[in-house]
Amino acid sequence: MKPHIIGIAGPSCSGKTELSRQLAQALPGTSVVSLDSYYRGLEDMPLEERRKVNFDHPDAIEWPLLRAHLEMMAEGHPFYEPDYSFSEHTRTAKTRRIEPSNFMIVEGLFAFHWPELRELLDTKVYVETDPGVCFNRRLARDVAERGRTPESVIEQYQRTVKPSAEWFVTPSRRFADLVVSGEEPLALSTAQVLHALDRASNAAGA
Repeated sequence: MKPHIIGIAGPSCSGKTELSRQLAQALPGTSVVSLDSYYRGLEDMPLEERRKVNFDHPDAIEWPLLRAHLEMMAEGHPFYEPDYSFSEHTRTAKTRRIEPSNFMIVEGLFAFHWPELRELLDTKVYVETDPGVCFNRRLARDVAERGRTPESVIEQYQRTVKPSAEWFVTPSRRFADLVVSGEEPLALSTAQVLHALDRASNAAGA
């Protein structure tokens, strides 16, 4: 089974993950693969050095492994998604088996960055959200879910998150088939994507 692969890109905390979850619920059997799972493991570095790495640069992602997995899925084969620990900046021993289905979602900062990845995406959705909203969401998330201090979140945001978004993420908007708001009700953006998928399906069957 060759799935219809949906790519969802946008700045950090723009709403990509929540949109992906809602779409997966609306499209039964759909798996969501996060680019965050493909951060390179930094097991060979001291923890303090790991924390200084720029995780908002495409080079932090193990792109060859991600590409291999998505090519497997495009050919109708399952693969095992890595599991990444954000507290330790390492990969854990766990993996998640991703089975082929009618739809598959790939979400992450750099979902539109690599031309080879864009070629694998059947529908590309960009989530646009005000930078101030993104920052407030990230501050709340990283403190509550990733064991960070507010000071460390602010420092990282100013040092790498904001400039990397301006260099790599925001410019990728031009590759999107559809741009949705990350600030409007989630039901609205979900409906917009489903409508686009329906139109694409009708056009393919015409």
